[in-house]
Amino acid sequence: MAPERRRSTNRGDRGALPSPGFAWPTFGISVLLFALLAVTGVPTASAHGGTGALGLSQWHGILVAAAGVVLLGGAVVCKRTYRLSPTTALYGVFLGLVVTTLGTIVFEGLSPDPVYAASSMPFERSLYPLLSLSVGLLVTVGSLAIGWLRWPTRPRYAILGTVMGLWIAYPALVPASHSHPLGYALVLGTPVLVGYVLRRDAWSVLHTVLGDPAARRFGIGVGLLVGLFFLSVSGYISFFWEEGAPEETTVAVLPVIYQLVAWPTLEVALPAVPLFLAVSVGVVSVVGLLSVLVGLNAALVARQWRIEEQAGMAGSTAGTATIVGSCTCGCCGPLVAKIAVLAAGPSIAAPLYWVFVDSASPLGSLFVIGSIVLFTASLVYSVGATRDPGRSTAVVPAD
Repeated sequence: MAPERRRSTNRGDRGALPSPGFAWPTFGISVLLFALLAVTGVPTASAHGGTGALGLSQWHGILVAAAGVVLLGGAVVCKRTYRLSPTTALYGVFLGLVVTTLGTIVFEGLSPDPVYAASSMPFERSLYPLLSLSVGLLVTVGSLAIGWLRWPTRPRYAILGTVMGLWIAYPALVPASHSHPLGYALVLGTPVLVGYVLRRDAWSVLHTVLGDPAARRFGIGVGLLVGLFFLSVSGYISFFWEEGAPEETTVAVLPVIYQLVAWPTLEVALPAVPLFLAVSVGVVSVVGLLSVLVGLNAALVARQWRIEEQAGMAGSTAGTATIVGSCTCGCCGPLVAKIAVLAAGPSIAAPLYWVFVDSASPLGSLFVIGSIVLFTASLVYSVGATRDPGRSTAVVPAD
């Protein structure tokens, strides 16, 4: 049976592949936003921890997210068993991600914000500077050592690791300063450095990948989902109006601390929608970088699936973990803390909150820089493992 299926998928060249017809990622994002507006558009008490519009609660968000995971997993299984072509399976994966993201946003929006007493701190805040400096120094020294031993001809890797180490050590290096030039240089320089790494080590393959319309649309759609996810769980966009929030349209520019330093932040509150949105250069830089990295990883996976369709192969679905994990990973501390409260109770989640979510904790940056390094390394490795995605799916050792 498998050989017959395999022959049936090998029909002609790239032009014979099914065409999306229209931008499925755009359609998926539109469905997601429409669903959010439908959920939040009914005037009800929708404060965190209460019952939201249409009688929804955090458990409804969990059920929706679980349904999205089932849809996503089903699409992958059907692709592996030849019940769906790889291109059609991409649509199923994307719709599964849309539903999962919707459920996550509903869960986060209707979950109670954890509040802990100082007595639940695992250690005193006076140890934060020492912890920040030691972890930052460890990352810096480790990056220089590994870069020199493993990639002596690619110093850019060691430089990127050093910047990440400085990011962690910044609170100890520049204590009680949210306007130091070093902080702004680290946040704004990281996207430039990551872009340089990708330009040198991955652009030739990524240019070919983005030339595939289906892969490009899939990557753009996943990137937009990731951006919406991060903005939602970090509170920079909200569709759930809390008690005590302004009842009239409000537009203001306020200094807000985000990733090391304070940024002039445009805040827009539209209670009639309802919608709250906060935008700053720092938010756009960090969230935009993460979204682009995840979107490029997703496009690379989509292109690989399309090649398998041309060759009539089942191939591997291991790369799917990249796009699944990227939309639901623990890169945002507040979401992790709420999940921990639900799963293990406040007493177990308290240390996690103080170490990774507390704004004074130096380890909170690990969520962001860990994601940046992970997704950048994934791209470079994947490109090294697939030298020519247009001709071969063979995996070769990466440099």
